Amino acid sequence: MPHDTPLISTIVGGLVLAFILGAIANRLKLPPLVGYLLAGILVGPHTPGYVADQDLAPELAEIGVILLMFGVGLHFSLKDLLSVRGIAVPGAVVQIAFATLLGWGLGALMGWPTGGSLVFGLALSVASTVVLLKALQERRLVETERGKIAVGWLIVEDLAMVLALVLIPAAASIGGGEHAPVEPLSAGLNRLFGLDLGIGGIIGMTLVKVALFVALMLVFGRKLIPWTMHRIAHTGSRELFRLGVLAIALGVAFGAAKLFGVSLALGAFFAGMVLAESELSHRAAQESLPLRDAFAVLFFVSVGMLFDPNILIEKPLPLLATVFIIVIGKSVAAFLIVLLFRKPAGTALTISASLGQIGEFSFILAALGVDLGLLPQEGRDLILAGAIISIILNPLLFFACDSMRPLLERPKREEAPVDAAEAPIEPAEPEDEIQPTSLSGHAILVGYGRVGSIVGQNLKSSGTPFLVIEDSEKRIEELAAQGVETIIGNAAAREVLDLANLPGARSLVIAIPNAFEACSVAEYGRSVNPAILIVARAHSDAEVDELKQYGADTVIMGEREIAMGMVDRLAQVHHDSPAYEDGHGTDTIPGTAAAPSEIE
Repeated sequence: MPHDTPLISTIVGGLVLAFILGAIANRLKLPPLVGYLLAGILVGPHTPGYVADQDLAPELAEIGVILLMFGVGLHFSLKDLLSVRGIAVPGAVVQIAFATLLGWGLGALMGWPTGGSLVFGLALSVASTVVLLKALQERRLVETERGKIAVGWLIVEDLAMVLALVLIPAAASIGGGEHAPVEPLSAGLNRLFGLDLGIGGIIGMTLVKVALFVALMLVFGRKLIPWTMHRIAHTGSRELFRLGVLAIALGVAFGAAKLFGVSLALGAFFAGMVLAESELSHRAAQESLPLRDAFAVLFFVSVGMLFDPNILIEKPLPLLATVFIIVIGKSVAAFLIVLLFRKPAGTALTISASLGQIGEFSFILAALGVDLGLLPQEGRDLILAGAIISIILNPLLFFACDSMRPLLERPKREEAPVDAAEAPIEPAEPEDEIQPTSLSGHAILVGYGRVGSIVGQNLKSSGTPFLVIEDSEKRIEELAAQGVETIIGNAAAREVLDLANLPGARSLVIAIPNAFEACSVAEYGRSVNPAILIVARAHSDAEVDELKQYGADTVIMGEREIAMGMVDRLAQVHHDSPAYEDGHGTDTIPGTAAAPSEIE
């Protein structure tokens, strides 16, 4: 067996170092993304020691890009965008234009060609989805007005970058550079009929092919892809379903690139967007997440491999200018734009801090620009260095904005007229941060899925005071419509549980299927309130033992309770047992009909 295994060594070296440095970054309260990029720098050719294979890493990164864009498509929410379109669409467009103009100016000062300067400016204009969502989740702002505007703003940025990925290769083919691709359809017409389509013709041909691909996906894809996934789901095979999700993501991306000449990233994005309309989209996202995360890590590692740390010493002033554009230029522009739309200063500060960094799309654009011969390698190094520094500085930027918020909002409160009786009464601005509950002696229900919703309905009908901890947008809307108090967030985060008044609660119901998170919730609940009743669910005897070890009093294993319900129903027929009186007739035995038995 040959011992020269560059693929294995590249994957192992990249993942192991990414894990170590990502864990260190997380410990330092930084996004793990910083650790992944540093891991790439360590295994790259510009640092001493082990060097990963320079040919394999980009191909692994391409798979990472496909899966990243597929995930973006899966989580694309037109509803979220439309709810804040009045500010997110014009705001993002103006901010992208302003940041691109600043980047173009810096590139022009450094003597780069116009195309490279524009690619550089575009790369500096778009924020990282991973970093922005993590920052909002840590501050429990995702479902607030500020959070929704920031997410909608980011969606517009992502859509603009998807369009840029289509147009940049077409624009590069016009210049006819050494690495520029040739648009095959226009080249064929020129060769056969001597037709020179010119700039407009080439871009038009590109847009026609993209339009054909989009039309095909919207007409046939949105029927065929969900139908295929439903058929696979009905087989009951989890492996086949997971494989089907990956096959669709990779297959559509590759087919779109080969048949329509569009980028792999665009094909993957539309595959995810079409699948997002299916009822199975949430399951598809869950099943593809492990592999998506693994290849996304390899993508960031491969990006780090391209970075030359010497840029920090050789080009300190251009680097400072790059960081200034990302952290200060974009943030100030976003702040002023939000204020122009008459939003509160707190909202403007949150959005400006959220956008003061760059990430995934910036790396994709930088790599594309270098491959097409538009952007010099120096530009890519500045983008990578700017990304790392801006991501590290982002928590400090949030801290600075949080400190400035009282100073900016206080004057409005102090400028009241002397004669308060004659002053017009203005409604107070709604506080959009999540507040701790005022409930006491209540039940805390973690998760409002198929199990949690039944528990919640019974608690409500019995008059038991309770609240729900949930992070699914759809379920949060259902709970709001029912008037149920809801804490938005992941219950595995202790700061979220602290909002539920654990010391004053009488019971904690953990209805989520994830045993790892459930154990974390149970352990913290028991440590805060030793007298609280903790009820959890499990899928195996091993999970039952583990949950009990971490503090659960009662653990219900779903499969066993289903079996007991079937046995009881059979006893009615075969042994003349009395029928259930559950209000649903004798043919339906809900999970709450009988008292659940504790599993020892």
